[in-house]
Amino acid sequence: MFLSATEKLDAASAFLKKQITNVPKLGIVLGSGLSELSESLEVSTVIPFQEIPHFPTSTVEGHAGNLIFGSYKGLEIALFQGRVHYYEGYNPREVVFPTRLFKWIGGEDLILTNASGSLNPDWPPGDVMVIKDQINFTGYNPLIGVNIDEIGPRFNDLSEPYKKGLSELLFKACKDAGLNTHEGTYIGVSGPSYETPAEIKAFRTMGAEAVGMSTVPECIAANHAGLNVGGLSCLTNFASGISDVALSHKDVQDTSAKVKPQLIEALKGFFELYAKMK
Repeated sequence: MFLSATEKLDAASAFLKKQITNVPKLGIVLGSGLSELSESLEVSTVIPFQEIPHFPTSTVEGHAGNLIFGSYKGLEIALFQGRVHYYEGYNPREVVFPTRLFKWIGGEDLILTNASGSLNPDWPPGDVMVIKDQINFTGYNPLIGVNIDEIGPRFNDLSEPYKKGLSELLFKACKDAGLNTHEGTYIGVSGPSYETPAEIKAFRTMGAEAVGMSTVPECIAANHAGLNVGGLSCLTNFASGISDVALSHKDVQDTSAKVKPQLIEALKGFFELYAKMK
């Protein structure tokens, strides 16, 4: 039986609301290697992605695949332990279903984190970048097709894809945690192949400072739905042509593991700053 996008969201939302008491206003999508942030929360509910109606399931190592509801010092939070990507074979609307579902249940602010490649020779692996803007080089847009009017307008504004207020809190939290912190533009590609040196050269000319295979479609869908978005990239490697080192997912995971304790402290610091702002 064919179900519309809103019918799928209604089914998933009804399922979640039977299992949670309070709907968090803050959600965070955890990129590669950050699943352990859940250990810092007072967890109330853990729901595997595959149990949520119509919810896509991650196939990438390092993405645990759970939706966790909990609190940090009284702040209610929804944690997405992992995400799905276009390169896994999902269509664009499936990729952003979790983003839309968070809005559908009553979320307001969404933080997107990722592991990405550095395009700046002065920003080595282990540094972090607060995303101030993005370039969509994925070759697709999750809003293509019939617009879902119940979610957002046909043509949505992206003049401030990442909200300044959330970005400022992320930047301060990362600096306070002792991380080398930058602010810059993220370019999203489809993957799963890493980029060629020629592509990276072109991306640098376009003004990008970090590159990755996620985040951009989620940011577009979140803005379309009226969510406020913040973005944080952990720079896990130099992109092709920036150094002579061949790229591998293992290196991404290794760098993520080294930086993870500071990143978790930074996100906990962000939660405290966010709670004060609210």
